[in-house]
Amino acid sequence: MISRLIDWCACNRFLVFTGVFLLVLAGIWSMKNISLDALPDISDVQVIIHTRWAGAPPDVIEDQVTYPIVTTMLAAPRVKNVRAETMFGDSYVYVIFQDGTDLYWARSRVLEYLQQLQGQLPPGVNPVLGPDATGAGWVFQYVLVDHSHKLSLADLRSLQDWYIRYQLETVPGVAEVATIGGFVRQYQVQLDPNKLQAFNIPLSTVIQRVRESTNEVGGRLLELGGAEYMVRGLGYFKSLKDLANVPVGTHNGVPVLVSDLGSVSFGPDIRRGAVDWNGEGETVGGIIVMRFGQNALNVINGVKQKIAEIKSSLPPGVEIVPSYDREELIHKSIDTLRHDLLEEAIIVSLVIIIFLFHFRSALIPILTLPIAVIASFIPMYYFHISANIMSLGGLALAIGVLVDAAIVMVENGYRVLSERQKMLTDLASQDPSGGDTSDGGGSRTKARFSPVISRQERRKLLMGAARQVGPPIFFSLIIIVVSFLPVFLLEAQEGRMFRPLAWTKTVAMGFSSVLAITLVPVLMLIFIRGRLKPESANPISRFTQAIYLPILRWCLRHRVITLVANLLFFALTVPLAFRIGSQFMPPFYEGDALYMPTAYPGLSITQASTLMQEQDRIIKSFPEVVSVMGAVGRSDSATDNAPLSMFDTTITLKPRTEWPRGMTYSKLIQEMDQKLQFPGLTNTWTMPIQNRLDMELTGIKTPVGLKVQGPSVQDIQRVGEQIENLLSGLEGVRSVFAERVAQGFYVNIQANRGEAARYGLTVGDVQRAVTSGIGGENIAVNIEGRERFPVNVRYNRDFRDNLDALGRVLLATPTGAQVPINEVATISYSHGPAMIRDEDAQLTGYVFVDLSTSNYGGFVKSADAVLHQKLRPSPGTSYHWSGEYEFEARAKKRLELILPLVFFVIFLLLYMVFRSAAEAFVLILPTFYALTGGLILQWLLGYEFSVAVWVGYIALFGIAIETGVVMVVYLHEALDKRLTSGAPVAHDDIEAATIEGAVMRLRPKLMTVSVVLASLIPILWETGVGSDVMKPIAAPIVGGMVTSTIHVLILVPVFFALMKERALRRGTLHASQNRDEKTD
Repeated sequence: MISRLIDWCACNRFLVFTGVFLLVLAGIWSMKNISLDALPDISDVQVIIHTRWAGAPPDVIEDQVTYPIVTTMLAAPRVKNVRAETMFGDSYVYVIFQDGTDLYWARSRVLEYLQQLQGQLPPGVNPVLGPDATGAGWVFQYVLVDHSHKLSLADLRSLQDWYIRYQLETVPGVAEVATIGGFVRQYQVQLDPNKLQAFNIPLSTVIQRVRESTNEVGGRLLELGGAEYMVRGLGYFKSLKDLANVPVGTHNGVPVLVSDLGSVSFGPDIRRGAVDWNGEGETVGGIIVMRFGQNALNVINGVKQKIAEIKSSLPPGVEIVPSYDREELIHKSIDTLRHDLLEEAIIVSLVIIIFLFHFRSALIPILTLPIAVIASFIPMYYFHISANIMSLGGLALAIGVLVDAAIVMVENGYRVLSERQKMLTDLASQDPSGGDTSDGGGSRTKARFSPVISRQERRKLLMGAARQVGPPIFFSLIIIVVSFLPVFLLEAQEGRMFRPLAWTKTVAMGFSSVLAITLVPVLMLIFIRGRLKPESANPISRFTQAIYLPILRWCLRHRVITLVANLLFFALTVPLAFRIGSQFMPPFYEGDALYMPTAYPGLSITQASTLMQEQDRIIKSFPEVVSVMGAVGRSDSATDNAPLSMFDTTITLKPRTEWPRGMTYSKLIQEMDQKLQFPGLTNTWTMPIQNRLDMELTGIKTPVGLKVQGPSVQDIQRVGEQIENLLSGLEGVRSVFAERVAQGFYVNIQANRGEAARYGLTVGDVQRAVTSGIGGENIAVNIEGRERFPVNVRYNRDFRDNLDALGRVLLATPTGAQVPINEVATISYSHGPAMIRDEDAQLTGYVFVDLSTSNYGGFVKSADAVLHQKLRPSPGTSYHWSGEYEFEARAKKRLELILPLVFFVIFLLLYMVFRSAAEAFVLILPTFYALTGGLILQWLLGYEFSVAVWVGYIALFGIAIETGVVMVVYLHEALDKRLTSGAPVAHDDIEAATIEGAVMRLRPKLMTVSVVLASLIPILWETGVGSDVMKPIAAPIVGGMVTSTIHVLILVPVFFALMKERALRRGTLHASQNRDEKTD
């Protein structure tokens, strides 16, 4: 079939060129419209349920809200696991679905199961779904800078909430604009309990009257004078005076106003987050959350365009300043890979020209290379694979292999044609007449042997050469695709990270192979013409053969020494694997840093803000820093669940070219860490995207951490503190922090049922006083144009700042009398849950481990041994390692299962082609020697084992087997000539055939290896953004190709000679079957 396709294409050049032209056009269009991002989104299919219950402590929300939601969601279809976090005033439930689940189908199921909870949750508590976004969706952040210094934080917050936010949410692809920092303006009524008692007006009456005093209603229609009038009742507060003059009762016939019972003022609502800019003071910030599946670069550009549009309408002096912008990271990442692809293409082209020594012939694979790359964008676009480091990295890794098929075909055609020309030239030179004859009349006739090849003969020779190698080319593609199956079969995060690389590499290989049997034969007919120099005239070929021939002869004559030496080399090299550490992924340098210290629970927002500004001033003083946006607590988004004890400081760094000489990222972080040592804070350093993904995927903000589960938060904290103490002194640990999940500060008001009953009061009456008088309620919302501000009523601060004052809070009895709350309740201090975490309905606590080493696997192994030996857990408690280590362990387990199966499938394929188990086994051997070279270079460059490194090894194994297949095909070709000649074959003939097949066909083998090596060298010397991910993938391939090539050039011929001599002795040596026919 392949041979017939080659002939058809040669006869239909116009159709081939038309098809290629349309393919290139479609590829260019796809390239221009494809989504761009820095990294693939490896987030789980996740739906967030956010429930707000203002003023409620974590344990109350956990019991009445979080736990019912978690247990309900566990029964939803395709749910993998459910995580939850409960903190003051908020509940976050994360429903994680199985891979492949449609996000919007998942959201529908969550809504469906939430319906089961109707009537079971507290009154006024309504769960809502978070935005349809992922952890990687925070693509842009900004702060509002008031250069005029005229606007308060409340003014900036109102500007952000009621104007800027809605403008930016109109940008296509934006799921949400979250606000953080500033103050939400609030109408505040602060009551004096003594005055309430003096006027005998209960708190509930004040609340009811204020709630009824700010509203507007409609009165349907009136028809007056032939016109229709709409009736409305106006009643919103226009000023504080309107609120102060609300009557709440009478005393001795005189109305009692709100102002008679306390003070009325504007003030801030309770806030759980703050933002600082460059250490200069608090401000207001915004977070652009991108919708799932959108083009990050288009969203960012749309946001910037909208900001430019609304700039003129902002108050004088107010500027929207970007504090985090992923656009630069995307451009730098794409530019790095684009630069690598260009360098690879140039180097590969030079290698081809040098080896072939014929520019027109070299032009054929050079032309197919960009066509295959451009065409690869078509399936990328239609399968929604964004252009990012991994997908473009797949193309970068494939560059050298893309031209293999064309190289083999062109080289074979060139060789056949040049040998035919040489033969004709030699025959013509042997003619005594010099190639001409003359008759008696002086006329001259053409000689019998002419060195000029006719057009028909040239076409026949070139197409025969193409048909000869076409089927092996197709088979080599199958080998490479099958060898990459482990990458396709990776699951979860590692699968989502590396599948784009596997897809683009495989698709590019597919296009290159199709071009090799369609376009390349046509180009061969066009470009391979004229006088061709034979391979013996090529100085590169002469040089390599002169070196290789004596080495091969020596090895064939000293086979035992050769095999023992190679076996010894393998045995000495493999132990290197046990000296190399492991991690999930090599660190990806994003160009920015994230400083995330954690404080003990109970830190006030005021103290947290002061600490944050001091930290930011120190960070901004470093010359490598452009800007610092410090954040503490959380924003108004379901995607942000940070407690008030967690700081989140985004550090924008200058390009590395502007850093002081000798400064590195690791050194900079180390110096910053030394200057940022604050009592009570545990430092953690990471990067923005990495942190968002880590926290969404496992909840752990550090690459390595532990999850402790137990029957109570007290037991969990006790075990966590033990782990913190045991791990803090281990080598490679920068910091360890166990969450103090049971160390929140509580004021408990315990109703005395008996005493309350004496006054006709219930527990509910006491709790309403706690909620309204002490906590304060937002009892109404006052609408002012487009803005809405809550109205809050509570006791004056003087009556709620200590236990004695709290005891004087008044309760109205059914008789109209009022009694202090300490008459019917006991008030005390205690510790309780600061925050409650759930994993599948089990109480959980986290231990964060920040490491200075990248050998996560080695650290976990040693640390786990320490914990097994010294940890004394409470009964019913358990722990397990989490973070990136969890992904690494899962990927390692998966590969241990898949790799042997894949090698077995490859072995079967090799057996089907060569009909020999021994030859199939010999062709598997190059992978082992490829492993040795990969290990050596990996060890020299200091790369830990990671999924990225193993992907490099998987790609290496396929290329190594392909090289071995090419060698065996040529060895069989040389031996078959002797077997089919009819002359008897002896041991010397087998050795001679082995030398001929190995040495005379050395050029195509060296070309395929050289272009692979040359194509990967630019990746190794690259220093741009994204190179730290690609280098560990390329390193094993480069190192392994060197040793596997030596193995293929030396050991494969030795094994081949041994097998064929053994077959000769047994009388079973026969010519191999025609592989072209077999493959067809």
